[in-house]
Amino acid sequence: MPSIYAVKPAFQNLLRPLVTKLARLGVTANQVTIAALILSSTTGLLQMFADAHAAVFLSLPLVLFLRMALNAIDGMLAREHGMKSPLGAILNELGDVISDTVLYLPFALLPGVYGWLVVLLVITAILSEMTGVIALQIGASRRYDGPMGKSDRAFVFGAAGLALGFDIKPDTWLNGVIALMLALTLFTIINRARQALKEIA
Repeated sequence: MPSIYAVKPAFQNLLRPLVTKLARLGVTANQVTIAALILSSTTGLLQMFADAHAAVFLSLPLVLFLRMALNAIDGMLAREHGMKSPLGAILNELGDVISDTVLYLPFALLPGVYGWLVVLLVITAILSEMTGVIALQIGASRRYDGPMGKSDRAFVFGAAGLALGFDIKPDTWLNGVIALMLALTLFTIINRARQALKEIA
């Protein structure tokens, strides 16, 4: 299934000169992973304060883009500059799940938004990432199949944050978007499991 993840190789090519400079400066992959987690956690906490929500939500697309860039950078440092480690693998997977949780759960606090729907989406997003990791346990590759993977969620939530930042009130439209994302995430879980089984067959 199509996913924004498909553009990752081109995005990595743009980042490669920066990654090389960071490696020469002694920056490690794990440091970048932790930086992405701190950025996400700080933004998520700020989103919880109603007084600052307009400005914070307006910055959400930039934060999500920076997080995506940092995620690509830590992977390239690990693979291309000899920084792979068991700790790095743990930090990478846990960091993604924690970042998704702290960035998206605050949407449940918005007036007019069905909080339970956001919570269900966050839970299924975690399950979709677990499904991708479980593929490794059965001898397949880490699955990143769509249609609602990490990059796709970031794009949709970034667009929603932009709308909220411009004072478009969260209403039926946002509940509809979240419900659609939930359905696509459930399909993503099935698709990743199916593709993993197909790969080992």
